[in-house]
Amino acid sequence: MTSKKIDIFRSERGQVGIGTLIVFIAMVLVAAIAAGVLINTAGFLQSKSERTGTQSTAQVTNRVHVISTTGNVTYNSSMDQHVVDYVNLTVMKGSGSGDINLSTATIEWLGPDDGLILVNGSTPDKKNFTIEAIRDNDDTLPVLVNRADRFRIVLNTGKMTDGLQERQEFTLKIVTNAGAVTYHHSIPETLSDSHAIAL
Repeated sequence: MTSKKIDIFRSERGQVGIGTLIVFIAMVLVAAIAAGVLINTAGFLQSKSERTGTQSTAQVTNRVHVISTTGNVTYNSSMDQHVVDYVNLTVMKGSGSGDINLSTATIEWLGPDDGLILVNGSTPDKKNFTIEAIRDNDDTLPVLVNRADRFRIVLNTGKMTDGLQERQEFTLKIVTNAGAVTYHHSIPETLSDSHAIAL
């Protein structure tokens, strides 16, 4: 009788040991899968954060800097007054900026009468602005490459708004691939016969 009890006891211990081993292997497999998922997730988040950081840096540094804004004054006989029919922006690339391709930029115009989105074109009109080289040492127009580069962005406000009148205000937002820069301007209280005024 005693030997039979011992055999049964040994058989039960063996079954318990195999079950424990199966549970242990399952836990190791689950832990390995979880570790793989965590590693993959960490790698994805790291690469995404690096891209976000690069894009954020570009948005801060890769910007157009407007040195001056001038308006061309002309006499509008139908309105019997002087108006600004062209707005010229002299631009350069900002400090620490990379190359800026102005041909792919857009300009959001918010004038006294209307809001427009302008793109680069061959002639300035209601839909297009043009880019001219003032100083372009390496002949890279329309791409601002050097800090010494100076380009002129020309807007035909005569076709956009029939000309800007005295004391009117307008807003320009230059949107490049890296980000946007907004500039506010206003027309002086009086417009004389002078050909150009600072805005």
